[in-house]
Amino acid sequence: MPIFILFAGFLALLAAEVPVAIALFLSSLAYIDIFTPMPIQIVVQRMASGLDSFPLIAIPLFVLAGNILNGAGIAARIYAFAVALVGHVKGGLAQVNIFGSMVFAGMSGVAQADAAGLGTIEIKHMKEHGYSAPFAAACTAASAIIGPIIPPSVIMVVYAVTAQVSLTKLFLAGIIPGLTMGLALMILVWVLAATGRVKAPTEPRASIPLIAITFWKALPALVAPIFLTAGMLLGFATPTELGALTVIYAVVLGFITKDLTFSSLLMHIRQSAVTSGILTLIIAAAVPFGWIISVGNYASGLLGFFESIGANWVVFLLIVNIALLVFGLFIETTAVLLIATPALLPLAAAYGIDPIHLGVIMIVNLLIGAITPPMGVILFICQHIAEIRFSEMIKAILPFYIPLGIMLLIITYWSPIVMWLPNFFY
Repeated sequence: MPIFILFAGFLALLAAEVPVAIALFLSSLAYIDIFTPMPIQIVVQRMASGLDSFPLIAIPLFVLAGNILNGAGIAARIYAFAVALVGHVKGGLAQVNIFGSMVFAGMSGVAQADAAGLGTIEIKHMKEHGYSAPFAAACTAASAIIGPIIPPSVIMVVYAVTAQVSLTKLFLAGIIPGLTMGLALMILVWVLAATGRVKAPTEPRASIPLIAITFWKALPALVAPIFLTAGMLLGFATPTELGALTVIYAVVLGFITKDLTFSSLLMHIRQSAVTSGILTLIIAAAVPFGWIISVGNYASGLLGFFESIGANWVVFLLIVNIALLVFGLFIETTAVLLIATPALLPLAAAYGIDPIHLGVIMIVNLLIGAITPPMGVILFICQHIAEIRFSEMIKAILPFYIPLGIMLLIITYWSPIVMWLPNFFY
């Protein structure tokens, strides 16, 4: 069947270590040339039309805003506030690590930015206070995936554009799942510390004045996610426009606090351009790939398969989650999302599943894949920061899959946790 050859060619190119974007492009090109009468120029035309989307402008804006805020010393202020607020809770700096990531998630839309930015501070301080380096790295990796679930989120922008759904609703849908995932991780850390499975010394309880001082210093950072959420709910601006305003806010804040210079600003712009360019290239290359799946009507064949085995919506979502987890182990998160969305949307509609709900399920699932070996990119980032062996990293992160897996099941089968906020405001 041609569709199997399309995927086989793509996977073969990945196995040959061809970059994801090039693999998507070449496999689409070969399919059009061999199995259709259409000219191969259609691939480039679809790539161009796929990038002709206003919401996609939000990607470089959110990436740049996160880089500027991180470089302007905001991460250190958030960490100091988190230490003062929850450092005395059983689990100590591990609790601070997770809570800090929940706060930082409101400014950084990329999990890698959380792991590399705030994670550098968290791992360094945890090691200095007697925590094992593998546990510090595992805690950082697990909490980093909260970033793209709580808005702003680059991967949510990608899904919203691909699925043609409201980005504002998708952002709102991620707030409660993101917060509850953070709470679930904090409960796990508490249990590990209480049972003595990990060494987790607590910090002295901070005084009210100290909490107030650290809060005041972190307030400019805390205002950013509130401003973003309020702006969306009040209809003040679109998420893309709010991304631009957040960049302006970050630049002004950085210069006021004197933590940002013109040279560092240019460095952040260059870094953001590279990150955004890579993501945009993957998005562009995935558009014709997804288009082939859509126009080939292969989704109807999949629906026929599910009906033939008597699958209801519960079984359908279970199979989807398993398939995404497997693909997420080996393929870059954005690429899987772009490939799977066109195939799954018609099936989800047939089972009465809201596309917003499906999007959050897919995003949470694929982010768990980003901290799962053998290709979990966040694992490699945290391993490098902590200076540990990859085997130590894998062993340390195993307990964190328990709360994340439970939360994935809750998000999958209890839709109100995802849909309550979007339905309340819209």
